[in-house]
Parts: sequence; structure tokens; C-alpha cells
Amino acid sequence: MQEDIENRTVALSVKMAKLSAEGLAKVLEAAYKKIQKTHHKAKTLTPHGRQSVKQLMNHGAATNTIPLDGETRLFDRVARKWNVDYSFHKTGPKKYLLLFKSGQADAITACFSDYTKLCMKKARDKRQPILEQLRNSGEQVRNKPRQRERTREAVRDDR
Repeated sequence: MQEDIENRTVALSVKMAKLSAEGLAKVLEAAYKKIQKTHHKAKTLTPHGRQSVKQLMNHGAATNTIPLDGETRLFDRVARKWNVDYSFHKTGPKKYLLLFKSGQADAITACFSDYTKLCMKKARDKRQPILEQLRNSGEQVRNKPRQRERTREAVRDDR
């Protein structure tokens, strides 16, 4: 028994000595391909964040929809913060349906609250302050050329 183990050990060491650089390169390349293949599979299994409708439906979870009017980029920024999986389906000009997984309903509500805050703030920033509006209207009135209205009196037939 001991003799058999010694023979195998000697045979293995002889085989390893005969291993050339080319053989080692082939073994390492095969191992690298196998690692890349398993890493690629792990990445493609479940995408996260914004994705196509088809990818979202392939998750296997039920999906909900919400109509969304306005900018999708602003929603993208907020959704990345909350780490939700979602998709947009365009229904018209600047009109979209937002599809998301029903398991993330709490995250979507928090995401929407942030999104509405940002939309309201953006709308508020676009408004002109009242004092500035008054100044502009005063300047328009001052710059408006004055035209005198000439009116003729009604002529009586009695004279």
C-alpha cells in the first residue's frame, strides 16, 4: 500500500515537471473563461434600476402601474437613490406609464414623495416674485407710447 502511494507521488511529480508553459497557459485560460462565464450569468440574472418593460416582466413578480406626466430624468435620479426597479412605457408626448414591482411598493411611495417635492420646488423656482412682476408691469406702462384719442362730438341736426 505504502509502495503504491509512493509510486503515484513520483508519477505526479514527473507529470508536473513535464508541464510546459503552453500547457499552463491553456489551463489558466480555461479557468479564466469559466470564471467569466459564471460572473456574467450572475450579472444578467436580475437587472436593477431602470430597465425595459420586458426585463421587468421577466422578474416574475407582479407589476403595478402609475401614470406619470413630466420629466423622467428627475424621476430617474430619485429612483436611483431609493434603489427601485422600474420601467417607463410612453403613451403620448410627455406622458408615461411607470411600471414597477409590487414588492417595492413602500420604496415607490417614498420615491414618489421625494419626486413630488422636487417637482413642486422646481415649479416654485420658475415663478417670478411679486415685486419683480410689479416692477416689470410698471416699466411696461411707462414705456407704452401714449396716444391721444380724438373723438368728435355728435353733430345735431337742429342747428
